[in-house]
Amino acid sequence: MDRVKQDVLIIGGGVIGCSIAYHLAKQGISVTILERDHIAAHSSSAAAGMLGAQSEMEKPDPLVDLSLQSRKMFPSLQEELFNMTGIDIELNPAGILKVATTDESKERLKQRGKWQREIGQEAYWLDERELCEKEPKLKGAQGALFLPNDHQVSAPKLTIALAKGAMQCGARLIEQSEVIEIKRDKDQIISVRTKSTTFFAAQVIIAAGIWSSEIGKLCGFHLPMVPLKGESLSIIPPYPMIHHTIFAENGYLVPKADDQIIIGATEIPSERSADVSAKGIMSLLQAAIQLVPELIQAKWGRCWAGIRPDTIDQKPYLGKIPDFKNLFVACGHRRNGILLSPITGKIMAEMVMGKSVDISSDFKVDRVMSGRGEFI
Repeated sequence: MDRVKQDVLIIGGGVIGCSIAYHLAKQGISVTILERDHIAAHSSSAAAGMLGAQSEMEKPDPLVDLSLQSRKMFPSLQEELFNMTGIDIELNPAGILKVATTDESKERLKQRGKWQREIGQEAYWLDERELCEKEPKLKGAQGALFLPNDHQVSAPKLTIALAKGAMQCGARLIEQSEVIEIKRDKDQIISVRTKSTTFFAAQVIIAAGIWSSEIGKLCGFHLPMVPLKGESLSIIPPYPMIHHTIFAENGYLVPKADDQIIIGATEIPSERSADVSAKGIMSLLQAAIQLVPELIQAKWGRCWAGIRPDTIDQKPYLGKIPDFKNLFVACGHRRNGILLSPITGKIMAEMVMGKSVDISSDFKVDRVMSGRGEFI
């Protein structure tokens, strides 16, 4: 059996693991990524790629602050990755329209815009006439909250670009490499084994999405994770019908660079199957056509499902595992893994390198490890 030594071993080759590897490798740290399938095989490729630092958040809290920091990193990251890898992550600056279709949603969105402006963010209420000027094909809306700085990217291309960028800086990626054993000695991870290789690393990071709980068990502790299945589909309209991401209460429409529109997404808690249901796809299509009736002319693209990695309090786990000297975790980003990938990569790289990192207690792992997430 092969034996490999590295500074850092990352378990998980989704957008979070690849971002951490990228930020570490740029600093000259030797990194290996272990991916059980292939890069961007699961939720990182299933995502629509919205950078909804404002559109996804209902109240000001530390997650909003983290999201805004991460969103700010994308323009420079896009340029950096393109120069390094030649991959365009397709950062689209058109903004997001949060559409109101009822009196209740109209009032709720106006209140959301109010607190977002109070914390210094751009958020503009558009009445029906103003909304029609931006999206003339949109029907049945009473107005919308326009968030010009909530952009979007290609989620698969972002993940692949981060992986390729990390490798160009010296990182190693091993796909089809499922972790089957982790050895520990008290507070230290000693080795990580796959079917063919045993890895030794000074630091180990769990970034395996919903499978992070399984990796935790191999280490001897329980990391509470909640699967949140999401079904999506794509269609190809005969001409560009929408120009912004349109986000309504029962779904969203995301126009992509290849002229497709991604329609999503269902939310099915505690479901791990990646099968797509007729019921889910029908509900998404009906909601989309109700918003933009001319989408009935579109051709079928494809449908898929991804399993979002959620946590018991809907906030990510970021940092060192309590009572371990060399084990870290970065998972549980729920619907916002793409958005939070740059800041997560930066934070985790700094932690692993021993730098002082100011992070909210909302994201520290000991919030669950000291109570419901006790060691086993």
